[in-house]
Amino acid sequence: MITHTRVHLQTLVLLFFAVHLSQPVCVEVPSATEAVLGKPMMLTCIACLRREEIKPKTTVQWFFMPNTDDIAEDKTPIYKYVDESPIELDGPFKGRLTWRGSQDLQDVSIEIKNVTFNDSGVYECIVLREFEFDFFTPSVSVSKDIKLRVIEKASTDTTALYSEIMMYVLLVFLTFWLLVEMVYCYRKISKSDEQTQDTAY
Repeated sequence: MITHTRVHLQTLVLLFFAVHLSQPVCVEVPSATEAVLGKPMMLTCIACLRREEIKPKTTVQWFFMPNTDDIAEDKTPIYKYVDESPIELDGPFKGRLTWRGSQDLQDVSIEIKNVTFNDSGVYECIVLREFEFDFFTPSVSVSKDIKLRVIEKASTDTTALYSEIMMYVLLVFLTFWLLVEMVYCYRKISKSDEQTQDTAY
């Protein structure tokens, strides 16, 4: 009886891991919010699909809102993905946007080429998923905002700077410690030689 129970438990554990390993991995990461003038900039929008057993119809819309007090009144559509096709819309970003989304449409990111100062503002990504059943079609909508700031030159990475400083401090400390050890060993050997000579006499 115990053996049968153990076999059943092992089978359930294996099935549990098999189901989890078979599911697509999706991790929601925030987008960078600082772009460098003249460089490309990725606007990351990830909307993880919660119901993997049903393939939904996915529609994606991207909007741009400049840095104003009332951004809701100046919301410009700049990009959309409809019927499995990315579409670049007319406007200030025409010819500068590239689709960077994944095939399963969990990642629906876009990239801005040749960033200008006028690109500073708020970008809104709206993902609409429609699940088709026999009698009804439920839908789920996800919205994400990215506040982008354009700078003239890339800022210094403080983490890398601190790491470099710590590396130099560590090298100086190790060099000093090695020098102290060498002096200590030299004095110890010299003292030992003197004692040996005194004993010989």
